[in-house]
Amino acid sequence: MISPRILGAAALATTLALAGCASSSKSRASNDQFDFGPLGAPVAQMPQAPLAAVVVMDATGSPALENERMLYRLNYADPLQARTYANSRWSANPLILVTQRIKARLAQSGVKVLSATDTMNNVPILRIEIDDFTHAFASAAQSEGQVVLRASVFRGHTLLDQKTISRAAPAPSADAAGGVRALAASTDAAAADIAAWLAGIDTRAK
Repeated sequence: MISPRILGAAALATTLALAGCASSSKSRASNDQFDFGPLGAPVAQMPQAPLAAVVVMDATGSPALENERMLYRLNYADPLQARTYANSRWSANPLILVTQRIKARLAQSGVKVLSATDTMNNVPILRIEIDDFTHAFASAAQSEGQVVLRASVFRGHTLLDQKTISRAAPAPSADAAGGVRALAASTDAAAADIAAWLAGIDTRAK
């Protein structure tokens, strides 16, 4: 006999997978595309001008993040299975979206954000590796956007400091749109953590 827990997980997975198909075909001619939306006001904990300038390299991560698919996990049923929303996609892959958001938030705090071509100016270099970027379900009714990344600051080839940042924000709804809002909030919080961390680093070469 199949347990109610497994049946519930299967039902939710089916609902999520078909979420993009449920709307009227009259109002939907193509897949929904999402990004993080307008930058908006700084998050409360964002410090002002943590350092004068920084080169922000493009974020790296799992090959699963190198495309526009939107991933979710039913952690209460099978946390080892990454699932994909049907008919809902990112406007660009998450590595690009997170890089752009972190650059924008740092610039908003007063930092001069430079590109990789400016590394000869001997300014600190920020590298970001994304370990997790998922809409995760603790139950059929409760989910959050989880972002885990590792930030490293270099001057030239010298590692000055490294920090792992983990952020999660509750999703307002159990669908792709809710996951997007939660992941955007988590990314903004992670960007604020990076700015606060950079403010305390001695960026002089050791």
